[in-house]
Amino acid sequence: MKIIELQMLQTLYEQDYCAWVEQIAELLRSHQWDTLDLEHLIEEVVDLGKSQQRALQSALRLILSHLLKWKYQPERRSQSWQVTITRERLNIDELLQESPSLRRFLNDSEWINTTYQRARREAMVETSLSEDNFAIACPFSVDEILDLDFYPNTNLI
Repeated sequence: MKIIELQMLQTLYEQDYCAWVEQIAELLRSHQWDTLDLEHLIEEVVDLGKSQQRALQSALRLILSHLLKWKYQPERRSQSWQVTITRERLNIDELLQESPSLRRFLNDSEWINTTYQRARREAMVETSLSEDNFAIACPFSVDEILDLDFYPNTNLI
């Protein structure tokens, strides 16, 4: 009987993810350990950690691309850019409070560089400036990136 239930859960995972989640939650609440779809459950738990890392990287990329625009297009600086930078800095602060282990990515120069290269590309497209205008390596320290008051080469508008 348990094998049939497991097969049904595995099929449900492929056909209706939300229903699968509800069913798994109910099995966990009722301590029906031997009925769990462990293969997919493990996959989902791993993905939870990856989604937090992606959220951190996305926020960091947005900050970096806006800081680059701020630095290299001073004539176009706007309050909108400030709002985006501040919002994403606060998002990172919340992520780090919820999951302090994410800080290890901010100490990983290769991870920072990968994120910076994506932000650099994004800033080049948004500004129509050539890549020669943008530093090859990230010109900001992690402390500067996260500092609510830091803006390159300027006073606030």
